[in-house]
Amino acid sequence: MPPRNGQAAPAATYVTTSRELLLLLLASLACAVVLTAGIVQGQGSTLTGLSVSQLAVVVLTAVGGLSAAVLVFRAAASMRRQVSAAHAESAALKRQLAVAEAVIGGEPQILILWDTGLQPRIVNNSLRNVPGLPVDDADIVAFSRWLEPGSAGRFKDALDTLLRFGRPFNMILKTGAGAHLETDGRASAGRAVLRMRDVAGYKRDISRIIDGHEGLARDIRSSRAILNSLPMPVWFRDIAGRLNWANQAYVAAVEAESLDQVIERQIELIEQRQREDLSRALQTTPRLRRRITVLSGQERRVHDLLAVRLQNTLVAAAIDITDLEVAQQELDRQSAAFDRTLDHVSTAIAVFNAERRLVFINEAFVKLWELDRQWLRGQPKDTELFDRLHELGRLPEVVDYRQWRNQILDPNEPIAESDRWWPLRGGRFVQLIAEQRPDGGVTHLYVDETERLALESEFKALTSVQSETIDSLKEGVAVFETDGRLKLFNSAFASIWRVDRDLLKTGPHIDDLVDRARPLFDDAEVWARLKQAATALSGQRVPFDGQMLRSDSSVIDFSVMPLPDGATLITFADVTASKRYERALVERNEALEAADRVKNQFIGHVSYELRTPLTNIIGFTELLGSQHLGQLNDKQREYLQDISSSSNTLLSIIDGILDLATIDAGALELELGEVNVREVAASAIRAVEDRAARADLTLDVAIADDVTAFTADKARVRQVLYNLLSNAIGFSNEGETVYLSAWRENGRIVFRVEDTGIGIPLDAQDKIFDRFESNSRGLKHRGAGLGLSIAKSLVALHGGTMRLVSAPGTGTRVTVCLPEQPAMAADPHQGASRIDGDSLPLLPPPLSDAGA
Repeated sequence: MPPRNGQAAPAATYVTTSRELLLLLLASLACAVVLTAGIVQGQGSTLTGLSVSQLAVVVLTAVGGLSAAVLVFRAAASMRRQVSAAHAESAALKRQLAVAEAVIGGEPQILILWDTGLQPRIVNNSLRNVPGLPVDDADIVAFSRWLEPGSAGRFKDALDTLLRFGRPFNMILKTGAGAHLETDGRASAGRAVLRMRDVAGYKRDISRIIDGHEGLARDIRSSRAILNSLPMPVWFRDIAGRLNWANQAYVAAVEAESLDQVIERQIELIEQRQREDLSRALQTTPRLRRRITVLSGQERRVHDLLAVRLQNTLVAAAIDITDLEVAQQELDRQSAAFDRTLDHVSTAIAVFNAERRLVFINEAFVKLWELDRQWLRGQPKDTELFDRLHELGRLPEVVDYRQWRNQILDPNEPIAESDRWWPLRGGRFVQLIAEQRPDGGVTHLYVDETERLALESEFKALTSVQSETIDSLKEGVAVFETDGRLKLFNSAFASIWRVDRDLLKTGPHIDDLVDRARPLFDDAEVWARLKQAATALSGQRVPFDGQMLRSDSSVIDFSVMPLPDGATLITFADVTASKRYERALVERNEALEAADRVKNQFIGHVSYELRTPLTNIIGFTELLGSQHLGQLNDKQREYLQDISSSSNTLLSIIDGILDLATIDAGALELELGEVNVREVAASAIRAVEDRAARADLTLDVAIADDVTAFTADKARVRQVLYNLLSNAIGFSNEGETVYLSAWRENGRIVFRVEDTGIGIPLDAQDKIFDRFESNSRGLKHRGAGLGLSIAKSLVALHGGTMRLVSAPGTGTRVTVCLPEQPAMAADPHQGASRIDGDSLPLLPPPLSDAGA
């Protein structure tokens, strides 16, 4: 140890000094001897010849040596005395060192020295069994590793101050394990001395109290910091009901400047009545939660008031739930609207909560499973629901029902694909879709796939039929995707352009197909349009068509049609033969039109030439019948009547032929004006009364009260009714009735002529309006077959329609509908209306109208 080294130092110094003095004495004697010998040798071998000076030197040398010897012995004596004193002092120091070591080692402590510019040195480490204190000396000086962070920070600041300024300190430090150490820091003789001791007794209690106080202070500071960061007002009251603390949200809510102002003025957030109610309620319960209204600025807002009564303190917090209330109301409205929406969804929906109880169903669910609503309102569990459906026989038949049910309802296992499709009784198919909910529940969707599967099957069959139909078409069909690749084609397309079907099945691009087709048709402009149509954007796609005259003399019509899905349909039709037929038909039609013009001219000319002599015959017959030229006997009168009847019949035929010729020539003009329905009907009846009387027929006329007048050609309307009545009279048996009726219907005047005669067979009805078609079938009536044809033409000229309903043995009904205001009469600049006879419509007579 260092003290022992200090005790040996005086003795060593003494020995060294004595040795040096002896060597000095011997050196002095040696010098005297050498000097004397030199002198003697220089004077000879005797001493008698020495001079005085030489002798003086010798003597002085001898005296110096003796003096040195004396000094040496005296110094040695002094040194011995010093050594003795040093030995005594060393012994005293040893005793003091032993006492100091005993004192230091007698108390458990750690003593650390800091010499200037050196690392800390642990002088003593006798402190043991302190929780958290390292055992090794090297670990002790790493204070931040084993001290509690707060203590480590304070100790570091104090130690830095000691080392820099020599300022002492005393503090209680806490280890990471919770033990306490009293620490003293002092400066001594240029060194820093640190002593650590385990606290004991009252100091230990004080340390624990300080720790508890610091912990409580930290907790209070942390709690208040947390409460101040809350957006809701929080306040504390003492036992007297006075405010003693509030957070920043409270200060802001009461519009105060600071917490001190709130405490000083006792600024309240809630009203006096609310405080009294709260105080009374807390007398019976330690916790309370209720909803109150708080005036915040100029607005009243809804708050949730939470209050807790402690021993001497009341803690309250007000949570602003106005937005939550609004959101909850909106959520309730949205939820109700959502429920109503789901009730209109065709998919059956069932929602189970986290406890696997049924909390929602829609109308489709009730209709699908036909369960009792009252039972469903009891919120059965999912297993109970499945068991009820199983009991009612509305679930699929499985071998092990319970295993199947548990597997489907297990939320941790996905539903197998085979278990998702349920074949039910009656040929129905239901698909189950289970969706986990965020709240731990599950939503079941029961999709009735019966109709979809049936439609899918029908669609597949229809697709197959369509594919076969398209493939059997004579027109070539090609569908191109938006990228220009072939998607669909048929055999005719491959045949027209002579392309191998295997190549077409690979979906070649339209550019490749165009390159293969160029030898047959090399028109760059047409091909460019087709390629543009197949690859154009949606806004640039327009339908168009055209014709190709190929190098093999064939003619191909093509048509381009954009499809809704973005694809493009191009059809190609080989119209080579059709074009030949078309040319032949055009030539034939031109010849027929020329012949028809000649025919019309001939009929008009001949009819006119026949009408003139016939008029003369009728005139002379009437003259003879008047008996102005003489009396006639009965036979002569009979002949004159026959001549008159035949002449009138022939005149009627000629007039009809002239009318048809006029219509065919487009020269028939309507003289439009107001037509009184009753008058025109009466006029037509008067014209056929004699014929009806001769045939013993009854004429029945019925005109509706609301039918008065309409716009038409009065003469032509009378002619239509006359022809229809004449036809009905001619095909009726004796004693029967012919009916004429009229009424208004949807802006039209409807005339109906009906008889109960022999009727018209169905196979003859298609030709009944043809010219010169009488269909007399052995009756006495034999007409020219022009009446119905003329009537049809005149009705069509008015913009009306004519419908015939007839059956053998039940009679015939002809209905004529004429517009009250013909569209042709609406133009005031057009004085007469014309019609081309070839364009007159003929409506087919539906038998279903017989009861009308």
